[in-house]
Amino acid sequence: MTIRATDKLITVIIYTLFSLFALICIYPFYSIIINTISANDISARGEIVFYPKQIHFQNYIDVFKIPGLGDAALISLARTVIGTSLTVGASAFLGFMFSQTDMWGRKFWYRFTVITMFFNAGIIPWYLTMRSLHLTNNFLAYILPTIVAPFFIILVKTFVESTPKELQQAASIDGAGTMTIFFRVMLPICKPILATVAIFAAVDQWNAFQDTLLLMTDSNLYSLQFILYNYINQASSLSTMVNLQNAGSTTIASLATKQTTTSIRMTVTIIVVAPILLVYPVFQRFFVKGIMIGAVKG
Repeated sequence: MTIRATDKLITVIIYTLFSLFALICIYPFYSIIINTISANDISARGEIVFYPKQIHFQNYIDVFKIPGLGDAALISLARTVIGTSLTVGASAFLGFMFSQTDMWGRKFWYRFTVITMFFNAGIIPWYLTMRSLHLTNNFLAYILPTIVAPFFIILVKTFVESTPKELQQAASIDGAGTMTIFFRVMLPICKPILATVAIFAAVDQWNAFQDTLLLMTDSNLYSLQFILYNYINQASSLSTMVNLQNAGSTTIASLATKQTTTSIRMTVTIIVVAPILLVYPVFQRFFVKGIMIGAVKG
């Protein structure tokens, strides 16, 4: 076998293996989706494997009627947008400042920030601190603790240090101050790493669950992930409630659209997971470059 033929064979094997791996990763989401749009009685029996049967979209219509879901979605959306924006902004500024050798106390403040990655007081002291700051049943509890993220700051700092120093020096010679250099010179250059930080921060915010569990007793401040947890645990009673609502209408739901525990769980799962999946295509072109440059100096 020639070298060229060997290279082609290796390429085919690699593409085949990666394609299989991609299918393995995608199939769980695909399976949930086809189960949510298939007849509920067939889905409950586990007969939906590769393609949907008796397609309908009543599940999504019924689930959106469940009380509290819309408000929880708005809370999760708000904390994701606001929290991610503030985290990206703080990470960009602090990462830039920690790269400046003339910053007062730079080494101390940088080490003071990084050390929080290694030491944690635990849940109880954290809860007592949040309560003493009046952040229980307060939307700010979703935002303030996440603004300063040491890991993201390290990524940005490393990225800034990998850029040519001449850019900042040239701007400084022209009379630009620190803030001007940050906003006019470095911020546009840092788009790849900031997009990476935005993805990580958005996923963290959207999937956050524990802070709602520990800090919120006001149902108006429940996040979508917390609602998902409750709905999955109460799927049986929720399916009964939705079916009773449908039974009161002019047309009683058939077996195909009658809600089951399985249909409730899978439909709510898709509603919660789908929005955050849309973030990746937007920032994908920045992601690989940003994480590679931001993680390795030089």
